[in-house]
Amino acid sequence: MKKRVLYLLLAFTLSAQAVNAQNPLIKHIYAADPSAHVWTSDTNTLWLYTSHDVPGTNHHLTMFDYHVFSTRDLVTWTDHGRVLSVDDVDWAISHAWAIDAVYRHGKYYLVYCMIEKATGMFRTGLATSDVPQGPFTDIGFIQGVEWGQDPCLFVDDDNTPYLFWGAGGHCSAAQLTNDLKSIVPGTKVDLTSQLFEVFEGPWVHKYKGKYYLSYPGLPKGQWPEEMYYAIADKPLGPYEYKGKYIAEFKGRAGTNHGSIIKYKGNWLAFHHSAWLSGGMSEVRNLMADYLFYNPDGTIKPIVPDSLGLLKGKPNKVIIMLEAENGKAAGGRLNGTETSNAFPGYGGKGYVSGFDVSHDYVEVLVQVANDMKANLKVRLAADNDFNGDVLVGAKTLAGWDGTAFKKTNGWEEVDLGLVDLKQGDNKIRINSKQNANLRVDWFKVEPRL
Repeated sequence: MKKRVLYLLLAFTLSAQAVNAQNPLIKHIYAADPSAHVWTSDTNTLWLYTSHDVPGTNHHLTMFDYHVFSTRDLVTWTDHGRVLSVDDVDWAISHAWAIDAVYRHGKYYLVYCMIEKATGMFRTGLATSDVPQGPFTDIGFIQGVEWGQDPCLFVDDDNTPYLFWGAGGHCSAAQLTNDLKSIVPGTKVDLTSQLFEVFEGPWVHKYKGKYYLSYPGLPKGQWPEEMYYAIADKPLGPYEYKGKYIAEFKGRAGTNHGSIIKYKGNWLAFHHSAWLSGGMSEVRNLMADYLFYNPDGTIKPIVPDSLGLLKGKPNKVIIMLEAENGKAAGGRLNGTETSNAFPGYGGKGYVSGFDVSHDYVEVLVQVANDMKANLKVRLAADNDFNGDVLVGAKTLAGWDGTAFKKTNGWEEVDLGLVDLKQGDNKIRINSKQNANLRVDWFKVEPRL
C-alpha cells in the first residue's frame, strides 16, 4: 500500500511539473543557439535571436533560416517568424548556423554565419533592420574573418566592438572597425590555448568589470558538448579557464550553445537541449535557467530542470506575422503592395492593393509538429467583400468565399482553429473584389 501511495505521489508530481514546465522554453518550433539581448530603447523586453532546425532531419545541413523571439515577462513569448534565410543572401549557399545581434548607429544588426558559394568557407555575415524583430537585409560578410562560424559580437562600455568566433576546436577574436564591416588590422588573436577543451560557439558578457567568455567544449574530446567559461581583464584576453557551468544533464543534445544576460535584475543562462524531440540531437529546443555567481566571481553550476525560470507558470507563445514583411519573411505579396497611409497599423505598415480578383497576401508559419492553432487577422475594409483564407493547400472552412463584413477602422477578425502541419505552412487571404481591403498582421496561437 505504501509503495502504491508513493508511486501515485511521484506520478502526480511529474504530471504537475509537466503542466507547469517552462523548459523547453519554446515548444511549437525547433530552435537552437539562442543569443539573448535587452536593448536600451526598451529594457522591459528580452529578445532571442536563434537558428532554426528543420523537423524530420537527422543532420544540421538543412538549417536554412533564423527566427526572433521576444518576451516582456518570461511567460508569454512572441515568435516573429522567419527573419533571414539563405535565399535572401546572394553570396551564401547553405548552413544558417549560430547567430548574434547588436544595436549600433541607429540600426539592428544580425551577425550570422553561412557557407559562401565561391569558396565553400564559413563567412560571418551582417544584415540590418530598423526594428529589433526584423526581417533583416544582408549587407555582406565581415572582411578578414576566415571560417567565421558561430559569431559573437560584443560591444564594450567604451563602444568598441569585438568579434569572437570559433569551430572545430578553435576560437579566435578581433576588434572590429566602427562600421562592423572588417577586422582592425593587427588585433586578431587566437584564444584556443587559453580555453580548456573549447570546440565552438563563444559568447562574451561582462560582470563586475571582468570579461566572461563562455563556450561549448568537448570533455576529453568526446561528444556531447558541455558549457565552459573563462575570465579575463580585457576583452581580447588573456583568459583564465574557470570550469563548467552546464555539465551533463538528462535530455541534452549532442551540441550546446548559449548566452548569458542580465534581465530585470536577474542573470539568465540561455542554451538548448533535445527535450522536445525526445533526444534527437539534430532537432533542438530553447532552454533557460537562472545563473548565479559565487562571491569570488565564479559561476555556480547549473542543473537544468523542467520548471525553468518562473516555477509554476507555464509558457505560452504567439506567432506574430506582419503582413507587410511579405517575401522577406518567407511569404508573398501577389498583386498587392505595402503601404502606411492608413493610420493605426502595427509594425512598419500594412498590405493593400486588393483591387483584382484573387490578389492576396501570404505569410509563413513554421512549426515542429502537427498541431492546432487559433488564427486571427487584423484588417480594415471599407465594404463587405468575398474572400478566401487558405492554410496550406486547403481553404479554411467557413472562410472559403464567404462574405467578410466591412469594418470600423482596424478590427481583429477571429478565423477560428486551423490545422498546422509539421514544417512550413503558408497562410493566405485574398479578396475577390475591390473592397479597399487592408491587412495589418496575422496572429497564430498554437494549442500545445
